[in-house]
Amino acid sequence: MEESHNPNSHERLKSWSELPSDLLISLLERLSFTDFRRAKSVCRSWYSASRQCVPKNNNIPWLLLFPEDNNSCCTLFNPEEKDKLYRTQYLDLVLPRIFCLKTCGSWLLMRNRSSNLYLVNLFTKERINLPPVESQVGTTKLERTVVGFRITCPDGSKPGKPMHIRSPVVWIDEKTKDYLVSWGLGTCCVVYSKKGDNSWTQVPEALDCCDMVYKDHKLYFCSYSRDLRIYDFSGEAPREIFWCRCVYVERFAYDGGGPRRPHVTNRKRLVVTKLVVTVTGDVLKVETYLRPKSRIWSFRLFKVCSSGDFKRVHSLGDESMLLALGITVLANNYEGIRRNSIYFNASHNITSDIFLFNLETRKMEQLHKFDCSSDQLSGNRWFLPSFTQAVVA
Repeated sequence: MEESHNPNSHERLKSWSELPSDLLISLLERLSFTDFRRAKSVCRSWYSASRQCVPKNNNIPWLLLFPEDNNSCCTLFNPEEKDKLYRTQYLDLVLPRIFCLKTCGSWLLMRNRSSNLYLVNLFTKERINLPPVESQVGTTKLERTVVGFRITCPDGSKPGKPMHIRSPVVWIDEKTKDYLVSWGLGTCCVVYSKKGDNSWTQVPEALDCCDMVYKDHKLYFCSYSRDLRIYDFSGEAPREIFWCRCVYVERFAYDGGGPRRPHVTNRKRLVVTKLVVTVTGDVLKVETYLRPKSRIWSFRLFKVCSSGDFKRVHSLGDESMLLALGITVLANNYEGIRRNSIYFNASHNITSDIFLFNLETRKMEQLHKFDCSSDQLSGNRWFLPSFTQAVVA
């Protein structure tokens, strides 16, 4: 077909900047985050329209990479853009990874050197201070010391026991800033705090915390003493709606006498059991195995039935599991994330190494080899971006 030469073609090109604002907003809202950032730079009218909407959240998880150097910026990795890294700018977030306890959307649950907890938005820099850790409503009490806290149990059987935050979870509403934060207090109890609370309230019957997941106003709790409980937090107070027994969680075997070191063999060992909630709301018990010498990881999945029984699961279908977040996300038709795979940290969240375990091939492979020039990475966190006005470069 012969190309027509219309003298007004250049004028029509200018019309892209004159599209109606409602049409522009409709277009921008369909873009991924990276395309959204590019589109808002086209012209002044597109930038103005971009401030009236946010890009779609397409459930593609990102990695937040923390530097060893406290003065360096954090780095963001989008699996859709394998060869490109972003850096945070103008964000007062220079603490090592160990202080980032959990993520929810673009919000981070942080702990500073004084063991105070707060929420901070990765992009907007909004900050929400949480109640003092020692402000407990319940029988178990905390005492602040020079180096941290110690637990005073109600029966006095374990006085002076050091406090460790176990399996923290966080949820926050982007619009209202309503939030819920919960964590296990050593092996004594589980506490939570919501927007407007000045203290932490203890959850009934939730004691020795092994793992927790929070999704859709429900807290999924697993204990070392074989309890699996689900609490409904949609009301004023948590209400237990499910309970059953699950298999006891095994640990590494230790040699007797001398320093407590793992007994290194290549026999496959059950390291830890985690809870995962799927896109459809199914509860999975995920057993994590390791061959210590070869450093090969593997997994077994079990669906928790309403009767309390466990059914072996061999496939996630079109979903992928983010083990550290305790959830699955849809992976079908999304570039950069593998379906029917488990994304996990191979060293208990203390390094930047991220691997995936393919449930079809039963093999593990490294997700990405990060090359950040002179920046040394100390760790990472998965997060599901909820973009507003992102501050990255």
